[in-house]
Amino acid sequence: MLKQPISITGFSSISALGNTQEEIWKKYLDTKPLISYQNFNGIETPVSKLAVAQNETLEKIREENSNYKNLDRSVLLALAASRHCIKEAGWYNTVNFGVNIGSSRGATELFERYHQEFLQQKLASTLSSPTTTLGNISSWVAQDLQSAGPDISHSITCSTALHAVLNGIAWLQSDLCDKFLVGGSEAPLTAFTIAQMKALKIYASKNNTDYPCRALDLDKNKNTMFLGEGAGMVCLEKGKNNKAKALITGIGYATEPLKHHISISTEATCFQKSIKMALKDKTLSEIDAVVMHAPGTIKGDLSEYNAIKQVFGSNLPALTTNKWKIGHTFGASGILSLELAILMLQNQKIIPVPFLENQKLPKKLERILVNAVGFGGNAVSVLVERV
Repeated sequence: MLKQPISITGFSSISALGNTQEEIWKKYLDTKPLISYQNFNGIETPVSKLAVAQNETLEKIREENSNYKNLDRSVLLALAASRHCIKEAGWYNTVNFGVNIGSSRGATELFERYHQEFLQQKLASTLSSPTTTLGNISSWVAQDLQSAGPDISHSITCSTALHAVLNGIAWLQSDLCDKFLVGGSEAPLTAFTIAQMKALKIYASKNNTDYPCRALDLDKNKNTMFLGEGAGMVCLEKGKNNKAKALITGIGYATEPLKHHISISTEATCFQKSIKMALKDKTLSEIDAVVMHAPGTIKGDLSEYNAIKQVFGSNLPALTTNKWKIGHTFGASGILSLELAILMLQNQKIIPVPFLENQKLPKKLERILVNAVGFGGNAVSVLVERV
């Protein structure tokens, strides 16, 4: 699939973990989940939201330009992460790069507000359409960074951000672009979005346990997914670059026929196909860890685990996920998982799931597989290697 390795020359995110690599890694080393409780329709609901400092960052961006004051939170998150990302990659004097930022839900906050106004007044706000289109995210990032390349937005549910990685790589390999900024942004902590997840009977309830989300607890008897907000970006360049933070050496994707709108099969054939495609000619024992999608639902976690067992057999690598800590960030989740993989490669340390026991942890980390899947059974697997 890959003609040559793809260099990740910059990566950045903003979430409950923070917005600097040092702060994010420090939070990962702490075993406490980043959960708070917010009232939605009279019910205290677990969520993972930005801290005060990160919210101040977004407000500063909003106040910089009068055109930014009406932007949705998902756009502001993307702007914050994108600025840091291209700074790390040294792209500030470069305009010829593409932008592909996806989102599962897009401008949820503004859309709900504008629709409520419409129901009350029977009139739509002038800005209701331009500020709630999905393309709004990438176009504003491209405008903010003054990039001259293509800007693309898309939604492929929860695998959106890793599909952006695939798309950026395709542009690079086609020689249509030299550099691509890719990622995802999601601001889903709104009443209607939370209500939709609760209607599916997959949302975690408030409880007194240390870990409300039991992602990768394969013995749980109830669904424990909860939502988080955030955005993450990576800068991609073709070939092995001396500025590379990590290398992408394999990509895979697959979609499976569904029998239900939200479920994948018991052994996740889509994941089996995407993993095998990403690994290609790699020996199974060369894969040190897998950052799983594992949203904290009974079927979601178990089916992905079954797929990994089907592929790896007795060569099962170490398994981890960040959903127990920062929740499910929908379209941004895949890129936040990729960031975790890069940080683990750089620091040579697995961030374990606190309640996942009896794992054999690798002595060193050279190659980590990152998974994502969403409603529709559209799986993506990305193999990232240490430089």
